Amino acid sequence: MPSVVTVTAEDLALPLEEHVMRTAAALEQYGHLVALAPADPTDPARRRLHTVRSALESDRIAVVPVTLPPLARVLLAEQVRQLAGTDLGPGVLAGAARLLTYYLHAGALLGSVTKLDRVPVGVATHVKSLVPGRHFAVLAHPEPYLGQADPDKVPPGPAYQTQLAVAGNGLDPAWITGPLASAWRTTHLREIPQPPDSARWWGTSRLVEFAAYIADIGMLYQLVTSVRRDTCTWCGLEVIGDQCLFCATRLGVRAAPASGQGAAGAAGTPAERAVQPARRPQLEPHKR
Repeated sequence: MPSVVTVTAEDLALPLEEHVMRTAAALEQYGHLVALAPADPTDPARRRLHTVRSALESDRIAVVPVTLPPLARVLLAEQVRQLAGTDLGPGVLAGAARLLTYYLHAGALLGSVTKLDRVPVGVATHVKSLVPGRHFAVLAHPEPYLGQADPDKVPPGPAYQTQLAVAGNGLDPAWITGPLASAWRTTHLREIPQPPDSARWWGTSRLVEFAAYIADIGMLYQLVTSVRRDTCTWCGLEVIGDQCLFCATRLGVRAAPASGQGAAGAAGTPAERAVQPARRPQLEPHKR
């Protein structure tokens, strides 16, 4: 069953009527639409998507809210587009968009944190930000981190094989392409255009955004297919996670484990639990 994947932001706004027409055409051509949108319910781009969905009265549009910074959101959309070329159905693809966020490490090198509201910023750091020439290393996902861009200190990174994407030219990216890339043991550096909403998201135009991500489609497919699948009782799509992201139906309580399965079986595999907000499955760590 074909699907199309899109990522949206306020800068990509179209007149509502044109947006409705384009979305209707996409649904006609592809069958289902998975849209990644900002997590804030009041965000204009997300509200516009829900308006279009309501106008079309369609349960073939899944609006998937993500809390990722702009560059990581673009990479996530790229990963799900890759998976759309496999045998995974639209319900599984929508759930994969939630699952794969756990495998993105996203941050930025900033020249100022005075307007940063995505991670906690102490008073002392605000004061340091007023001193010219200071550069700050910020990690927004999966765990917040804020410190000076010190060659001898980098935020914790992934323990599995990733590539590193870099976007922006507001600062010298040497700390990212040098100490960070080395500490995170990335296999490839990739420069891509800066997303249009990066400056607004990070609170400054003096930045270089970075994100470590899994580029291997085989590994992505393995992660997604390792999660238990269920059939939505309303729309009939095969889904992963605790909810169908197309029709919003919550999955019922799953059956109790068979005799001898034990408590771990009742909770599901680590990969199953990953599509719920608190946990993620573990990948094999780097071998030195």
